[in-house]
Amino acid sequence: MIKIGTPMTSVGKKALLCGSGELGKEVAIELQRYGIEVVACDRYPNAPAMQVANRSHVLNMLDGEALRAVIEAEKPDYIIPEVEAIATPTLVELEKEGYSVTPTANAAWLTMNREGIRRLAAEQLGLPTSFYRFAETKEEYLAAIAEVGIPCVVKPIMSSSGHGQSTVKCEADIEKSWTIAQEGGRAGAGRVIVERFVDFDYEITMLTVRHSAGTTILEPIGHHQVDGDYRESWQPQPMSETAKAKAKEIAHKITGALGGYGIFGVEMFIKGDEVIFSEVSPRPHDTGMVTMISQDLSEFALHARAVLGLPIPSVRFFGASASKAIVVEGDSDKVVFENLDQVVAEEGVQIRLFGKPEVVGHRRFGVILATDETIEKALEKAERAYAKLSYSVLPR
Repeated sequence: MIKIGTPMTSVGKKALLCGSGELGKEVAIELQRYGIEVVACDRYPNAPAMQVANRSHVLNMLDGEALRAVIEAEKPDYIIPEVEAIATPTLVELEKEGYSVTPTANAAWLTMNREGIRRLAAEQLGLPTSFYRFAETKEEYLAAIAEVGIPCVVKPIMSSSGHGQSTVKCEADIEKSWTIAQEGGRAGAGRVIVERFVDFDYEITMLTVRHSAGTTILEPIGHHQVDGDYRESWQPQPMSETAKAKAKEIAHKITGALGGYGIFGVEMFIKGDEVIFSEVSPRPHDTGMVTMISQDLSEFALHARAVLGLPIPSVRFFGASASKAIVVEGDSDKVVFENLDQVVAEEGVQIRLFGKPEVVGHRRFGVILATDETIEKALEKAERAYAKLSYSVLPR
């Protein structure tokens, strides 16, 4: 029997978010619908989830001692990782001491590091993956390129939202891709994965929820990325029944191996009826923001319910839907969005602005959501709404 008491009292429940971006913000809101006290942590102040949480802390979450100090002071009932850059060995230690980590500390440790999850998927579970090699030094990187071949994709073993990722299309790109990977890793310079470029028709995210009543797999989400960073997503992605069945089987296997309760974003490449595993995230996925308009329970609502140990008897899918990321470019701590009345003037359009405190270079600041009779129409509607939006990047 699940019990939740009055928040901010000795009988209440408390969740601590390790990472407070736009995905964490939605999780915080969903947890608070159940009366959960939410503590948001991140490396910078005024992060999106901090703006709605009951309390927040600013710390380097790669600093195990700092992370432990906050957790021991807060004594949360649930520790919920939302980013890759966390001192996961500390989470493993804390779980052994009795703390609850979503979905498990081991899952967080394995998936925060591309090497851990790739070795689990390919070498232990035997899932189909692209050919790959890992490299620690520049010499190992060059040897990996020679073995994997060109074209290939280079990624830091720890990064998110495409940071540090690039494609080597010719020999002239080799040096540049090494530099991008070293500068873009969440934990700084270091180990990379070099993957053979996969010839695929499209790529999908299979959102998979492990909860107290079993495992629920949502309709496949198609998406478009630029240098590994999500730009548009849509649901459902049309695919053959054979491919869909294989994708579900892979999602079941990898999430079952990771264990625990929560939502997982399982990424795969599809070529005809063939399915190739790419990555998995043990938390809500950026491409899954489309579920805020496509379903009665968004990926965030599902994650909160699963974390709390509640069952998910069903998920009602409304129909063809799309999302488009709002990416801001510039250097400012003052961004102003305009023409919002025109953006949402068309039926079936919604917008979410994340409230991020600053932009340096380019950064995702919001998302446009749309629904229509078909995927094509939903994407076109999202594009029309996006074209009406404008923003100003004011001087610091």
